[in-house]
Amino acid sequence: MPLPPVPEFHPLAQPEAVIKIGCARFTILTDRIIRLEFSKIGHFEDRPSQAFWHRWQPVPIFKKSISEGFVEIETDFLRLTYIPSERGFSKANLSIRLKQTGITWHYGDKASDNLLGTARTLDGDAGTTKLEHGLLSKSGWALVDDSTTPVFTESGWVDARAHVKTNKPLSSIFTISSDNNKDLYFFGYGVDYAACLADFTRISGPIPMIPRYILGNWWSRYWEYTQEELKNLMQDFQAHEVPLSVCIIDMDWHITKTGNRSDGWTGYTWNRQLFPDPEGLIEWLHSQGLKTALNLHPANGVFPHEEQYQQLAEWMGLDPNSQKQIPFDIADPRFMEGYFEILHHPYEEMVSKKKDSNSNAIEGVDFWWMDYQQKKTSKIPGLDPLWLLNHLHFQDLGRDGRKRPFVFSRWGGLGNHRYPIGFSGDTFVKWRTLAYQPYFTATAANVAYGWWSHDLGGHMMDDLTPELYLRWLQFGVFSPIFRMHSTKRASLERRPWMKPERIFNASRSVMQLRHALIPYIYNMAWRAHQSGISLVAPMYYGNMQSPQAFEARDQFFFGSELIAAPIIEPADTVTHKVEKQVWLPEGTWTQFFSGLKFNGNQWHTITADLEDIPVFAKSGAIVPLAPITGWGGVENPEMLDVYVFPGADNSFELYEDDGLTTDYQQGVFCVTKFTLQDGIFTIHPATGSVNLIPATRTYRIHLRGVDENTIQNASGEYNPQTYTYSIKPFILSSNQACSINFNFKESK
Repeated sequence: MPLPPVPEFHPLAQPEAVIKIGCARFTILTDRIIRLEFSKIGHFEDRPSQAFWHRWQPVPIFKKSISEGFVEIETDFLRLTYIPSERGFSKANLSIRLKQTGITWHYGDKASDNLLGTARTLDGDAGTTKLEHGLLSKSGWALVDDSTTPVFTESGWVDARAHVKTNKPLSSIFTISSDNNKDLYFFGYGVDYAACLADFTRISGPIPMIPRYILGNWWSRYWEYTQEELKNLMQDFQAHEVPLSVCIIDMDWHITKTGNRSDGWTGYTWNRQLFPDPEGLIEWLHSQGLKTALNLHPANGVFPHEEQYQQLAEWMGLDPNSQKQIPFDIADPRFMEGYFEILHHPYEEMVSKKKDSNSNAIEGVDFWWMDYQQKKTSKIPGLDPLWLLNHLHFQDLGRDGRKRPFVFSRWGGLGNHRYPIGFSGDTFVKWRTLAYQPYFTATAANVAYGWWSHDLGGHMMDDLTPELYLRWLQFGVFSPIFRMHSTKRASLERRPWMKPERIFNASRSVMQLRHALIPYIYNMAWRAHQSGISLVAPMYYGNMQSPQAFEARDQFFFGSELIAAPIIEPADTVTHKVEKQVWLPEGTWTQFFSGLKFNGNQWHTITADLEDIPVFAKSGAIVPLAPITGWGGVENPEMLDVYVFPGADNSFELYEDDGLTTDYQQGVFCVTKFTLQDGIFTIHPATGSVNLIPATRTYRIHLRGVDENTIQNASGEYNPQTYTYSIKPFILSSNQACSINFNFKESK
């Protein structure tokens, strides 16, 4: 029984980048990241750590000056000064100057201007969760203390650092620990957030591409469904033309009334009273175009009532007749081997094994919802079980080398961007919870953690009003993952058609819109993989010099082309509308749905009706959407609605791949480039693996924010309500190009 595959590490820095002076060692990882180590006995760590895997980087240009009692290291951006000491780093002997801004950091300085990152969970949150620090700050620097985090062994298992002895929960990685041995990373990027995130993900590891299907709508509810009830529910979604791509089965998939000391939260045996044919259920869900996951609470181990108890007990060298609980032990590699091979793999292969017992295919449960019970310590000093669970589940799901892995779990700390996606936990059903989530989601981009998934509608406590329900769904459409969920209470109804008619119609529209947005969102997943910039990002990205950008906390960039400012407060009781204050950066912006134009670098009051979602497109924006559909719509589409917002030249490269495998890592993908230049919109021939997209594709081009009679050499229709000129649909083969010449007259 092998452990999950070992990832590829490059932990040893190039010798030319390393400078050792007495008890200190400095590694110039980039021209703006310097590793700072101190060890009285000269023991320095070269193994990959929890957050940093790839220290082997091109050596940046730098100068060093070493004399007795003084060391200076200078890159194009940083100047490090160190006075050697056997007593350790101090404010008096270690400083780094940011050459572009003139700011000097001294060891021990408090990061008071840090722009924060994210948090482990929003469990029990009503808009007040404290965030950990991130990699960006107004002062231009951030410090990561990696001194006490676990490291990987050559076998791919984890170990404590030699000097770490405590099993107590460790302090934040962004706070200098009291340990005498230091392993610090100084980030000095000024306002160049893009370079910071790009370099961090280069050294820590990239944000992986996620499977395309997880960008659709998810259904989840903590509820005791029977197998037939769940199938009927999925058919109800189809009948009401509310598309889904994922159906989660919460913890009642397994036996919860165990008859022993188990509290029922942890379980691995199907409840056959509710699900008499689980293989048939999974196969049926797949036939409907749905992927599925099962909920896990592994912290309590394995009890004698489980079907797998005897096999796991024998694997662990225990007597099955003892009927004793097998404890969950994240620190024991043998237990973890059995944990995956005995408890999980059979369910991941249950459909393929039903079809052919000798099959090596992996078809069954598609992924796991790791709803771990929040314990923060283990038998390995410094090891948080959540982080290692995320790491191992991610690696294990991709064990065949082909399947694109991910894990659905809470945040395990810096470096967890390598294991999307995030489950933000059990929040309260309150307006202030919704109001906090745009800020929370966007700020997580500061640690490259861009795939948070929230319980849309909130999880527990108060009843959910129809208005709050709809506003939460509207936020969900423009958030990383769209997932409805709630606790086991009948009044927390989530089915859209059970709401008042107006709410249902609006809810269905936004859920159909979410599936239409998949081509655009998937493109931004590729951007995140390439650059480290998340789909949802704070307004100060690219606007660090604008004070208003830091004040606009409840709006965010949604990819490269759009700004979303979801409604997060109830309507006025008299007008039944909401007035939303929105700040727009420099330039001209067009409201995505209405076509109205707004000047940038100022605040605007947007009046929103119940159905309205304030979303703005930059001048020149190119936004490809799939056609609206009542079901499906996850695959690379045969038709594209391309929305173009004139006003500036721009280009957009539509990225597409198979959506499921790791072939993209070998360059197996396709790119179709769109350009808008000097009034000419061009669709360029597709390049790369064109077999991944339809041989021919229908295009509908929509010019939004324009006056009538704006186009030459084409025919179409004009919609004065949205200032939109829609060109007559046309068909192109993947190797064809098409240019359309416009004579733009922008709307007022």
